[in-house]
Amino acid sequence: MSFPDFSAIDSQTQWQRFCDLLWYHDDLGLWLDVSRMHLNSSALEALTPRLEQAFKAMEELEGGAIANADEQRQVGHYWLRQPQLAPDQQVGASISAEIDAIDQFGQSILAGSIQAPNGQPFTDVLWIGIGGSALGPLLMVRALQDHAVGLPFHFFDNVDPNGMSRVLASLGERLRTTLVITVSKSGGTPEPHLGMEQARHRLEAHGGSWPGQAVVVTMAGSKLDQQAEKENWLQRFDMFDWIGGRTSITSAVGLLPGALIGCDIRGFLAGAAQMDEATRCPDVRRNPAALMAAAWYAAGEGKGKRDMVVLPYRDRLEVFSRYLQQLVMESLGKHLDRDGKEVHQGIAVYGNKGSTDQHAYVQQLRDGIDNFFVTFIEVLRDVDDIPSIEGERPGDFLDGFLQGTRSALTEGGRQSLSISMRSFDARRLGALIALFERAVGLYGELVNVNAYHQPGVEAGKKAAAAILNLQKQVEDVLSDGVSRSAADIQKAIGSGTEEAIFWILRHLTGNDRGYMAQGSWDSPASLRFSKG
Repeated sequence: MSFPDFSAIDSQTQWQRFCDLLWYHDDLGLWLDVSRMHLNSSALEALTPRLEQAFKAMEELEGGAIANADEQRQVGHYWLRQPQLAPDQQVGASISAEIDAIDQFGQSILAGSIQAPNGQPFTDVLWIGIGGSALGPLLMVRALQDHAVGLPFHFFDNVDPNGMSRVLASLGERLRTTLVITVSKSGGTPEPHLGMEQARHRLEAHGGSWPGQAVVVTMAGSKLDQQAEKENWLQRFDMFDWIGGRTSITSAVGLLPGALIGCDIRGFLAGAAQMDEATRCPDVRRNPAALMAAAWYAAGEGKGKRDMVVLPYRDRLEVFSRYLQQLVMESLGKHLDRDGKEVHQGIAVYGNKGSTDQHAYVQQLRDGIDNFFVTFIEVLRDVDDIPSIEGERPGDFLDGFLQGTRSALTEGGRQSLSISMRSFDARRLGALIALFERAVGLYGELVNVNAYHQPGVEAGKKAAAAILNLQKQVEDVLSDGVSRSAADIQKAIGSGTEEAIFWILRHLTGNDRGYMAQGSWDSPASLRFSKG
């Protein structure tokens, strides 16, 4: 297992290290280089027994073990690209049937054989989701949609009223020919529910017919699924109980937008399956996910002491860093390990695209705080319709900027790893996503955290629900028109804090709802609030 230690000054040593650690998949045309991470042979050897245990845990996960103990659920996103691996034949058959249904639906929409209720072809898609139910689809659309192919996409991925207003205004009369797709696994998540109701209201105001334009992705039997069935919505797709939001991109959540932009969804699944197979290799040196997880571990001393800066050098992958933020941070950001020990694990992720961001924050990466490692992502193949002009090719400059930045960081002692793809298409995107999914799973095992639950997210949802309930109580107290301070209101309610109540009151008075404030805003305790 021996290979040279990292050297920023000895090019021959570093070349040998590059050759020893480089991983390549011939059919995918994909390279992984971890040679510029400070992973040495002794550290990798020490991690090998734990990685071998991680391989066994991954095998058990794929075999149907309960991975999300909080909810007593399996975690089966790997079955989505290889239904034959599902531990239950019925589950495998359901996956295959769902893929076929999505493929057929997409083809029918694009061919115009399924039309809007007014008899015209669908012109647009309004996608309503939150978290992984929005980031995955956004990545699919931004990464894979070609010009003038498929339907244009618009997103409700937040409950910002201004954002909703802009999207709905941009659609205008085309709302009558807009396919509205709502994604909510449980059917009870507030954000997609609010977005769906706003979309329905505006669509019907423009003369659209909701049942003939509405599609839902949710668990079979959920409240939303029951509503869609009762109202005879255009189509329903299953978001299986054993799929988590951050790993849902190879489910209907990612395949449906892929089908509606005319991309090769089966190729996308095939690429993910190929990478899954490559990362089952028991030889750590020949397993790209294991190499990546080990490099992360070494860089952050197993405690996430370094952030991951993601720099894809292609516009199509601009959203990829945002996608990885959820995949990595929601999976690994944990207060307790599996033994109940307080560990505060995680890896912070940020980034955007190169070479744009070389001009934004590479100065700090090169000369500032050494608390990160960079993940470079490049695509070798350029498009054919951007020619050489006066001997200058944009793709050559892009490659030069990547290599230059990589070298400059190395000279400064900063760590980086690189992923290179010979070309980019749906299959390579599937492989790229699967590589990070597997690395996250293996890293979780190395640091002994459950990568498949999210207690912090659930805590945030509960806290938000408590604030909304508190707001209702505040409005009830003020309904009599009497002027009160935040302290008076808190005393009348008997719950909440004065600060939380002040925040609610400030929001209420900032909108035309009849609430008024008397006094000076720089003295919150003295302010009195009433409803006129």
